[in-house]
Amino acid sequence: MKKPKPQSGDSFGYLAEFPDQHKLLDAIHTCRDAGYRKMEAYTPLPVHEVWEALGHTSPLAKLVLGGGITGALVGFGMQYYASAVHYPINIGGRPFNSWPSFIVITFEMTILFAALTAVFGMLALNGLPRPHHPVFDVPEFDNASRDRFFLLVPWYDPIYDRGHVEQLFDAMHPLSLNEVFHP
Repeated sequence: MKKPKPQSGDSFGYLAEFPDQHKLLDAIHTCRDAGYRKMEAYTPLPVHEVWEALGHTSPLAKLVLGGGITGALVGFGMQYYASAVHYPINIGGRPFNSWPSFIVITFEMTILFAALTAVFGMLALNGLPRPHHPVFDVPEFDNASRDRFFLLVPWYDPIYDRGHVEQLFDAMHPLSLNEVFHP
């Protein structure tokens, strides 16, 4: 059953603050054991274990591969069309489809398309640009970029229950526990 779209002032979720990455990882594992799957973690530094513990996978590598292959095909096809179909010129007795001379442009187009796919794919997958997120309204969240670790269980998790999440977080003894509201 699909949840109704939230209104302004409705609960967005619960945000718990932890002093270090180990407590955050323990909280993530506890929430996953309780059945929560759609969690967000905020850390002041990259912590690869958090990404794995949240169970996230990224399709970005496959997108970049597809972009690179597309770039190679576009680069080679553009040169083949220009040299063999649209404006064939016999230069030094070479065949019109002289593929060794196409390698440099094909390589460059592969790199260009893969890089552009990586940049725009990353922006799209991260939901950027997002000028405002409800967690920015929590005063303690200012420490997320300094020295604190945060875990958010949002309303769109399939089994989200305000009371259960609050009890679960209370049992973990976080530094602070805040209910986040939709703007």
